[in-house]
Amino acid sequence: MRQAGYIVAKVLELMREQAVPGVTTAELDAMAETLIRDHHAIPSFKGYPPGSPNPFPATICASINAELVHGIPSDRVLKEGDILSVDVGAIHEGYHGDAAVTLPIGEIDASTQRLLDVTKGSLYAGIAAAKAKNRTGDISAAIQEYVERHGLNVVREYTGHGIGRQMHEDPQVPNFGERGRGVRLRAGMTVALEPMVLSGSPRVRVLDDNWTVIAADGKLTAHFEHTILVQDGEAEILTRLS
Repeated sequence: MRQAGYIVAKVLELMREQAVPGVTTAELDAMAETLIRDHHAIPSFKGYPPGSPNPFPATICASINAELVHGIPSDRVLKEGDILSVDVGAIHEGYHGDAAVTLPIGEIDASTQRLLDVTKGSLYAGIAAAKAKNRTGDISAAIQEYVERHGLNVVREYTGHGIGRQMHEDPQVPNFGERGRGVRLRAGMTVALEPMVLSGSPRVRVLDDNWTVIAADGKLTAHFEHTILVQDGEAEILTRLS
């Protein structure tokens, strides 16, 4: 899992370098797939879920502006002032890593930067609550409280999740909840925490491609994620370069 996480972290590092005005999300997707395969790993998302009539067709999810998650890479060109959420997973020797980041494309205004800062901050608030003997609700509440304290909203329909030999495992970890509720955390559990935050209404809808989730009101959204290892003390982040 550490190696899978390392590969995912390397992809996101590459995306930070390459996501600039004038680049298409399809070009970023090709770069990500090349890096993953060069590290003897497999893209988690491509062809997911197996056997589906509509499997995801790409290596990364590339979601722009009001697109919250699961955006499909295309020939769309990134512009100055856009924000791009990149979600990526990799399988190495049968284990998954999964992480996401929302990137500014060129210069962005202060309110947009605040959205990114709050979303990232809520991820780390959730990680701080991810300790053995706590419960999933402690993570969920920490994320929700952080976001709502800053006047923003968390999505209700999509959640964080356990991860290991499968990309999505139990337990689910919603971005809202009550402390002291949910599954008890144990040392050694691996979980992907992923706050998905909306600057306007929490309502979302899915586009006709059956994948891309967007804010129903068309306002900006952001998404940050890490795969973590629960421990007795501070959780270890597996998808961060050391």
